[in-house]
Amino acid sequence: MNNSRIKVIEGDITDFEGDAIVNAANNSLLGGGGVDGAIHRAAGPELYDACYEIGGCPTGEARITPGFRLPARYVIHTVGPVWRGGNHDEDRLLASCYTESLKLAAENEIDSIAFPSISTGAYGFPHKKAATIAIRTVKQWLNDPKLPADITFVCFGQQMYQLYLDLLEDKN
Repeated sequence: MNNSRIKVIEGDITDFEGDAIVNAANNSLLGGGGVDGAIHRAAGPELYDACYEIGGCPTGEARITPGFRLPARYVIHTVGPVWRGGNHDEDRLLASCYTESLKLAAENEIDSIAFPSISTGAYGFPHKKAATIAIRTVKQWLNDPKLPADITFVCFGQQMYQLYLDLLEDKN
């Protein structure tokens, strides 16, 4: 596995200067709290209009729009699962968010992409479990030499940043 293609940074995903950022969206795609709200505010009202035209997105899937006023050219919107105790397919749905986002990135020849920690805010997914799924899914994707070439996890806060670093460095 090629971990040199995976980076972890602490910061604001709306400042990412790559090809695409991933939005931890809700099913409507029309904005909300947390990462979703921050991305919509930074991108401007054009993002809302583009998402309205899409008409929503099921949990575990992804959709793409321009980045509008963001430094990133694209926003890939994915809808993570709400944590309901772990017995409602949450792990598979969360992994699907990462896989479907990466598929859209490859289809659109996106070379660099940044992910937030999907489903760990208001959706209540346990942080370590979510980070483990994210890193495992991205590493599986990178087993084949395909786009995107560079994948960044943008962590909000020191605690989440350290968790991702520790899990990425874990050789197990």
